[in-house]
Amino acid sequence: MRLRTLLGDHPGTTALKNGSIGSDLVAFDFAQYSPTNKGFKPMVREGAFDVSEMAIVTYLMAKSFGKPMVLLPDVVLARFQHGYALYNAKAGKLGPRDLNGKRVGIRSFTTTTGAWLRGILANDYGVDLDSIEWVTFEDAHVAEFVDTTRRAPAGKQIVQMLIDGELDAVLGEKSDHPDLKSLFADAAAEEKAWFGKHGVVPINHMVVVSRRLSDEHPDAVREVHRLLAESAAVSPAAPRFSRDEMQRSLQLIIDYSAQQKLIPRAYAVEELFDDVTRALW
Repeated sequence: MRLRTLLGDHPGTTALKNGSIGSDLVAFDFAQYSPTNKGFKPMVREGAFDVSEMAIVTYLMAKSFGKPMVLLPDVVLARFQHGYALYNAKAGKLGPRDLNGKRVGIRSFTTTTGAWLRGILANDYGVDLDSIEWVTFEDAHVAEFVDTTRRAPAGKQIVQMLIDGELDAVLGEKSDHPDLKSLFADAAAEEKAWFGKHGVVPINHMVVVSRRLSDEHPDAVREVHRLLAESAAVSPAAPRFSRDEMQRSLQLIIDYSAQQKLIPRAYAVEELFDDVTRALW
């Protein structure tokens, strides 16, 4: 069976994508999107793929609107988030607790990195997220989501707006511009302390399959998971999550997403899977 597939180039997907790990049951027709997240919108809106990498917050939002896809317990991208927040030091010192009432840019309000960072800011630093003027540059992958943020003028670039003083801070970006500094004074130390508190690495991207594939070809879904797990196992740099670690990371981003009204309620982690994929976890 040939499967329309969207998978980025990650340490844990290399062996699968280069063909060194194969299967007699399924074969993959890989779509080319650069960056990979450009393919999330066609998956959510059109069901463009049988197997797709997916930002976890996009998946949570897609689930809330009944999109026909199911989560696999396979993480392809996970990272600490504190290093993806910047401010312009030329305008004066700014820390996370100083963001109330400020103008903060983010590519889309619904990005997974943005949701993690807003959760950190609100819950660890007492930031009032509703006081911030959010400036965005793209709509959500999920068309039904009502975005109430202020859209940046056409043609504007997020980092350049920060450099030009049109934004006070940005989330989800890195830059080597000399005027731009980390919002968290020592991001590495903050990440270490956050891990000490929560004991999890934030999950960014996992893998989903279409509900139709899961309903009609459960053997193919089990094989996709086996191949993803085997591909990840041969790479020392691939994300490693025990069941408990995955559970806690997923529950935290669910809670953050519900808190930020990206989803209508906080799901139980088990709800993200169906009978086929839950048994793989």
